[in-house]
Amino acid sequence: MKQYKPTTPGQRGMGKEDFSILTKKKPEKNLLVSLKKNAGRGSSGRISVRHKGGGAKKLYRIIDFGQKKLDIPAKVVSLEYSPYTTAFVMLLEYEDGEKRYRILPQEIKVGDTVICADEAQIRPGNRTKLKNIPVGTMVYNIELEPDKGGKMIKGAGTSAKVLAQEGEYTHLVLPSTEVRKVMAKCFASIGVVSRPEHKYIKLGKAGKSRYRGIRPTVRGTAMNPCDHPHGGGEGRSSIGMPFPKTPWGKPALGVKTRRKKWTDKLIIKRRKRKKRK
Repeated sequence: MKQYKPTTPGQRGMGKEDFSILTKKKPEKNLLVSLKKNAGRGSSGRISVRHKGGGAKKLYRIIDFGQKKLDIPAKVVSLEYSPYTTAFVMLLEYEDGEKRYRILPQEIKVGDTVICADEAQIRPGNRTKLKNIPVGTMVYNIELEPDKGGKMIKGAGTSAKVLAQEGEYTHLVLPSTEVRKVMAKCFASIGVVSRPEHKYIKLGKAGKSRYRGIRPTVRGTAMNPCDHPHGGGEGRSSIGMPFPKTPWGKPALGVKTRRKKWTDKLIIKRRKRKKRK
């Protein structure tokens, strides 16, 4: 991480990553797509995620989360930045000449060879079935259903640990400390996702948030009573109620938001709850 001298108020405490590991190369043109911005609105046109809008223009890199190129070795051509993902990506060139983007794991450099196969060598970047991965190995980009592509563990610096092999299932310890069963015939990539320093970034100023499409968030206590349940009062007053509420009067803390899913039966041990400070 690079730390700036506080020559301006915005640079005080600002932290920036070291991008020296990345290749100085323009993105692969055939794998770029322009995504429409919705500013937090869903298909009905209503805002479902607040405080979104604006932001700098960016192009999405089409990333291969599945295993359509089975048993074909690929050479790492370049390591690149991706504006839509927290992790870096690597550009692979397969022996048949096709190029694809994949999530970059740590310990991979330009010129390395990776492969996706039912039984692949256990080394970073390779992709294989969970049943063939030894206990204690770190994995990422894990499938939940066979041949549906990676759904879990794709964020910067994350990984899951293979805890045990039990019949048709593999036990995994997720970053949240949850222990879960996943079908052993599902694919997973070996290694830890790149860019672990991402969580230490400090933007330093409001403008950097606006570049990322994040609009200002106003505190409820700073509003009027007609605008928020926390609003009103003279000076800096408390919210005046036993628990915080959303702008629409619903409870905001300690409320269960997880809906019952068919995958709940595969959870062996729930994640540890974080202690409030």
